[in-house]
Amino acid sequence: MLQEINFDGIVGPSHNYAGLSLGNLAATKNAGGTSYPRAAALQGLAKMRGNMTLGLAQGYLLPLPRPNAGWLDEVAADATTDRALVAGAWSASSMWTANAATVSPAPDTQDGRCHLTVANLVTMPHRSHEWPDTHRQLRLAFADSRHFGVHHPVPMCFGDEGAANHMRLAPSHGQPGLEVFVYGRSGGPFPARQHEQASRIVARRHGLDPARMLFVEQAPEAIAAGAFHNDVVAVANEHVLFTHECAFADPAGTYAAIAAKCPGAQVVEVPASAVSLNEAVRSYLFNAQLVTPPSGEMTLVVPGECKESAPVWTWLQAMLAGNGPIRQVKVVDVRQSMANGGGPACLRLRVVADPTTVDPRFLLDEARADAMEALIAQMWPEQIDPADVGSASLAASIHSARTALLDLLGLGELA
Repeated sequence: MLQEINFDGIVGPSHNYAGLSLGNLAATKNAGGTSYPRAAALQGLAKMRGNMTLGLAQGYLLPLPRPNAGWLDEVAADATTDRALVAGAWSASSMWTANAATVSPAPDTQDGRCHLTVANLVTMPHRSHEWPDTHRQLRLAFADSRHFGVHHPVPMCFGDEGAANHMRLAPSHGQPGLEVFVYGRSGGPFPARQHEQASRIVARRHGLDPARMLFVEQAPEAIAAGAFHNDVVAVANEHVLFTHECAFADPAGTYAAIAAKCPGAQVVEVPASAVSLNEAVRSYLFNAQLVTPPSGEMTLVVPGECKESAPVWTWLQAMLAGNGPIRQVKVVDVRQSMANGGGPACLRLRVVADPTTVDPRFLLDEARADAMEALIAQMWPEQIDPADVGSASLAASIHSARTALLDLLGLGELA
């Protein structure tokens, strides 16, 4: 049976704060700070456990090999003077699997298979070298070609950031839906990372029906405020779009097009008068997981920073007191990820599929969660200071930790 599976990225042992992502205000604000990879990975795992407690199917993707010595060789980096390039080779940013790929479920595609196109992430150098290892991992997890098609990235001249700029609206996950692709044209001082042509290429590759797809421009003011991906200001689940008033360049036109192409869709808009765009970005109210547990009570999984924001928390409580489609709010602690600019939604890739068609080594259960928790507590570095990045001894321990995780999960072919 088709259902939504959230594939969270396990936070890698090289998790550090190098501030490499221009336009990501949290990442640049915390650049040079001490990171805590062990705590980060355990927080992410606790979030996954929480989703399972809600009755949701939960998967995971593995950290990529870091540091990436091959990439350092390609860019001829000097370990002493090219510190940004060294940090780029150590980046654990693959933990944000919302950028791993764009996913079109089988009910939407011409050939009746679920299609995944790996993102090229070319706008940011530290992410641009992720795709080969991500592609290899997705090809393994979704190897059954009767049910899945896994594609290489779109040409590198078209910037593609994956599912972070893609939403889907449908009566239920297993029914045909409307796929909404959000792109940027201008972002003021920051780059607009998602190209319109990249989105259109993905839609054509996946064999989508033109009547059930929509291309929407992200508001330049949202990008300038730090919404480097659309999922920082909007998220969709089944028939609900949860969005900030300033998310799209043409909000009224966007809502009208959604209503025309997806009858029954509901828009829950947070006005700027209640929650400013800056506060929405700071708290990551919209970088939340909007999910439907088996109970049917649509639930918004938000970071703890939302509860600490008076405007955000006041608005959420008023929403729950009303009769809207979102019936529960669940708070999770992902502070280590948040400090690098990634909330609950950044950490997961949504795939609608029958779990029995997925390689079971990528699906979480309580026994695997217990085993991973014990290994992370034992082998992930407790902390990484900026001066540690580039250390040969730390690199060796990071490699050992990742190898141990692959062995634990029976995924040694990803070494």
